Amino acid sequence: MIRFLTAVAAATVALSASAVSAQDFRGLAQADLQAAHDALRNNHPAAVIPGAAGDTFRAWIDAGLADANGRLGQVNSGDSHAYLMRYYAGGFRDSNISITPSYEGFGPFFGTSWPGVATGWRNGHYEVTYVKPGVRNAPRVGDIVVSCNLTPIEEYARGKLDRWEGNLDTEAGRVTSAPYLLWNRNNPFAAGVPSTCEFKRGERGRPRATDLRPVPLAAGDLEAAYRATVYMPTATPLSVETVNGRPWVNVHSFADSAGWDAFNAQIEGQAAALRGPQGFVLDLRAASGASAYTSTARGYGLANRIWTPEFTVSRQPAAGAITYRATPGNRDWYAATLGRMEADPRFVQESTPVIEQTREIVAAFDTAIAAGQQTFTLPGRPAVADTGAANPVQGPVVVLVDAGCSGGCLDTLDLLSKLPNVRIAGSTTATDSIFIEPTVARLPSNYSDLSYGHKAWTSRERPNNQPFIPAQGLAYAGNPADETAVRAWVATLFGS
Repeated sequence: MIRFLTAVAAATVALSASAVSAQDFRGLAQADLQAAHDALRNNHPAAVIPGAAGDTFRAWIDAGLADANGRLGQVNSGDSHAYLMRYYAGGFRDSNISITPSYEGFGPFFGTSWPGVATGWRNGHYEVTYVKPGVRNAPRVGDIVVSCNLTPIEEYARGKLDRWEGNLDTEAGRVTSAPYLLWNRNNPFAAGVPSTCEFKRGERGRPRATDLRPVPLAAGDLEAAYRATVYMPTATPLSVETVNGRPWVNVHSFADSAGWDAFNAQIEGQAAALRGPQGFVLDLRAASGASAYTSTARGYGLANRIWTPEFTVSRQPAAGAITYRATPGNRDWYAATLGRMEADPRFVQESTPVIEQTREIVAAFDTAIAAGQQTFTLPGRPAVADTGAANPVQGPVVVLVDAGCSGGCLDTLDLLSKLPNVRIAGSTTATDSIFIEPTVARLPSNYSDLSYGHKAWTSRERPNNQPFIPAQGLAYAGNPADETAVRAWVATLFGS
C-alpha cells in the first residue's frame, strides 16, 4: 500500500534521524536490508518467473544482501543509510525497484565539497562540462577524463557512481550521474574529491595529470554546474509555444501535479495548428512521473487529443498477457486497492470497469493461492483492428527525448513510435523493466520506502530494459544543456 508522509511528518523523520547514533543507524540499516530482501523474495515476480528478465534479480537478491551487509560497518549517518539502501536496490538493475528516503532528501544539486569542476557523459567519455570561474590550474571544458587517483576512469566511475548514483550499465544512468564523478556527495562507501586526475584534449591528446583540490562551496554552485551538464526542465513543465514557426509542445513531467487540466485544454484549443502541414515538436525530455500507470494514461490522453482516439486506438500496443505472483502479500495489495476504489463514490461512478477488473484479479489470486500455484496469468486488452480513420496530422512530428524520459514516457513512446510521420530524436532514453505497477512499503527504520513492480508484463513488445535510441541522423551530439543549440538542431530535422 502506498503511504504518504505529510510535510510535518517528513520533517519529524528528518529531525529524528539527526539524533540517531552511528551504531543505531547500522542496526536500522541491517533491519531494512533484511526486510527489503524478504519482501522481494516473497513477492517479486522475477523470483519465480523463468527467463532472462529475472536472471539478474535471482543472482543479486541473496548475493547483494551479503554484499551490502558487509558494508554495514561504514554506516554512521542518515546519508550513509540511504546510500546503502540505494546500493542494494540498484544491484537488481531494475528501474522499478528502489529504496528511497521517506523524508525529503537533498536532491540532485547536493554535495559537501567539489573541485569546482563538473563532468558529463559525452560520446562514450567523461568530459569536463563546467569549470567554476576563478578556479586555478583546472582542466578545460571539453577535456576527457582518463584516470583518477591512478585508476582508469571506467573502474573509478564504477566504484564512485555505479549503484550509488545510477545504473552505469545504461546510457541514461551514465548521463544523469556523470556530474558527480569528481564531487563529494557524503557517501562514505565511495571516494570523495579525487586528489589527482589525468585529462586529455581530444581523442589523440596526451594525458596530463592535474591536482584537484576542494574549493569553497557557494550557494548555487552545484546547481549551476549540474544544469550546465544535464538538461533540466523549466519551472513550467507543460506548455505550448512557437519555435521556428511551428508548435513546440513541452511535456517535461508526467506528474499528476504538473497542471494537466489546463494543459489539455490548451492542446484542444490548438489542435488545428498542431495538425497543420508545418508539423510540430513534442518535447519529452526529462518526462517522468511518480506512477507509470497514470503517466501512461497522461501520454495516451495527449496523443488522443492531437491525433484523435479513432486514429490512435488501432496503433496502441496490445496489453497482452500479464503474469502475477500468487502470494498473500500481493493479494492483500489488490484487495486494499479494491477497497479504496469502492469507497470513492466518484471512482465508482466513472471507473466501474476498472473496479470489476480488480475484483477479477483478487478472485484469481484467491483461486491460485488455494491451488498452491506460484503464478497465474490473465489476458490483457487485445489489439484493436484499424478503424480506417484518416491521419489528422498533416505534417512531420519530431518527438524529442533524453535520458530523463522514463516510466510512462517510455510507454507513451511505444504508441507514438507507431504513428506515421513521427520520428524519435535526441538522445537515448532511460530503461524500464517488464516488472510493473509498483507497490510501496515502509521499511522498519521508518526512514526508507521500498518500491517494486509486483506483476510481469511478459508479453510486452519492447524487451526488458530496452531504451529508445534515436536512429542515425536523429541523434543529438551537442551540449544537451544548450537550449539554443538544441532548438537550432531540431529545426534542421524539418529541413530549415
